[in-house]
Amino acid sequence: MKYKKYFCFLTLFLSVACFLSGCGQGGEPCEVSFNGNYEAAGIYASQTVNSGKKAVEPETPVRDGYVFLGWYKDAGLTKEWDFGKDKVNGAVTLYAGWDVDTEDEISYPENDRDFSKLRTPGSQEAAYEYRMFFLPGMDGTAQPYVGDTMPYYEDGVYYIYYLKDGGDSYNHSIYLATTTDFVAYSEQDEPVLEASRGGGQDGWIGTGSVVKVDGEYYFFYTGHSGSSAEEFKEKIMVARSDNLTSFEKIAGWEITPPAELNQKNDFRDPQAYYDPDAGEITLTVTASKDNVARILKYTVSADLQDISYDGIIFSNPVGEFWNLECSDTFRMGNRWYLTYSAQDDTLWYASADERYGPYSGAKRLEGKLFYAAKHVEDGEDVYMVGWARRSESVSSTQDVSGWAGNLVVQKVCQKENGDLYLAPADAVKEQFLVRRELLTDSTHVFLEAGAPYCYQEVFTCYESFLITGEFRYSGEGSFGLCFDYNGRDDKYKLISICPAENELQHSFHEGSTLIAQMEVALEEGKEYSFTYIQEGSVGIFYIDGMAALTVRLYGVSGKPVRLFAENNAVLFSSLRQYSVKGGER
Repeated sequence: MKYKKYFCFLTLFLSVACFLSGCGQGGEPCEVSFNGNYEAAGIYASQTVNSGKKAVEPETPVRDGYVFLGWYKDAGLTKEWDFGKDKVNGAVTLYAGWDVDTEDEISYPENDRDFSKLRTPGSQEAAYEYRMFFLPGMDGTAQPYVGDTMPYYEDGVYYIYYLKDGGDSYNHSIYLATTTDFVAYSEQDEPVLEASRGGGQDGWIGTGSVVKVDGEYYFFYTGHSGSSAEEFKEKIMVARSDNLTSFEKIAGWEITPPAELNQKNDFRDPQAYYDPDAGEITLTVTASKDNVARILKYTVSADLQDISYDGIIFSNPVGEFWNLECSDTFRMGNRWYLTYSAQDDTLWYASADERYGPYSGAKRLEGKLFYAAKHVEDGEDVYMVGWARRSESVSSTQDVSGWAGNLVVQKVCQKENGDLYLAPADAVKEQFLVRRELLTDSTHVFLEAGAPYCYQEVFTCYESFLITGEFRYSGEGSFGLCFDYNGRDDKYKLISICPAENELQHSFHEGSTLIAQMEVALEEGKEYSFTYIQEGSVGIFYIDGMAALTVRLYGVSGKPVRLFAENNAVLFSSLRQYSVKGGER
């Protein structure tokens, strides 16, 4: 039985060797690390586990404002570690999953509006009931639009004067909508100030502003002549009121372009400020000199009798813009800001130590679909009030270039370094109280994609909704939200975060047709939060604390909203969708 002896000896030898090497205790010792998986978290805990054995679940980590979801095998949170089943087979890092604690539960309203039968962009647009993105009421079968806005605040009421385009408005006459919260608006049927039906210097009316002077209100506005018989295409004119709802023109009062401009065409958009101590009104006016867009300053006495031209306070430093429309100034902290909408371009701002400069170089504040915005302040907050650009045809998938659109209001915020960014108005965001079910089982989605776009249906495009979440990426390709226009992926409309270009973009045709963009610089591996608000076809995407971009999305209601990525690996987390109380309206 020699073979049996050899077998017994070999078994004994292997058993001793295994015991000495640790195999008898489950194999080689392995390091198990528990990564907190958020910025500055680092390694939460670690333990040594022999190969083939199970790790011991550590004490549940705590993160302010978040709920712990469990430990995952990858940073993308695609596979959860099961401490009852999974065994350690080597050094491993487990990653904490987190979900923001919103302290709410999913609701299932039964009164959502059904868009399934409204198959065309036009039929959907006609069915929308705009509230926060105000539109004037229908005039017969015609839909008027909000043009350049001229906001004014007094006693808890925001008076939003605007050039009304279309409907019963004669040549861009000035109309009024009032609100106390930027959510619900009251519309005045009659014009506040009407263009002259007899022609002349203000046969058309252009942008202006309201200022209160010793108990009276002055409305400085642009008189735009449609006739070649007038020497000046544009002049600054004024009207007077004691009630804010109707103004009477002061005949004969005007300001004409100074001779040094050497042009008589572009001279408009007066913005007025009153200094009661000096008894003076200051006007900023946009114009051009030597084919360079400028902003001018005038001083006017409180009784309107004395007018002095003080010169140029700002010259266009960027691009070939022929006018810096709807200029405005305001103060936040210890800095003064000048804002303007560059002709056919975006909303810009510059800053200075003094109200009228000298100003720093200009920076973009929003994209080109948020236009002609001016500020209004209520003693606590500052807002930009403008209009969301539209398409001349809602069926167009080529551009969004129509003049006038929906009223849009955004809150102005200031960074520590003095830079500005836009955020949702508090009352607008707070109306979205009903948390909705997602189209996924989880509140986090990991997308890893090469050149082809990768999509995941996550949300539903209601008539009015809000989406919040966080993201972290590790690549240079784009990612963001995708909207289905007609069931064809080559027609998808995207809101894209583009790290390689340092831009937030809005595009059609699956990214190939650029519509609007906004500069934003992000860091790979860092966690950011985002907010998206949409009503009807108007949406605004915010990278919180950094940038905002207004978008226009016709024909997407009732369809899924997807997350997408290309040439990137992106973790979207803490995903939420909300509609307003009482359903999606």
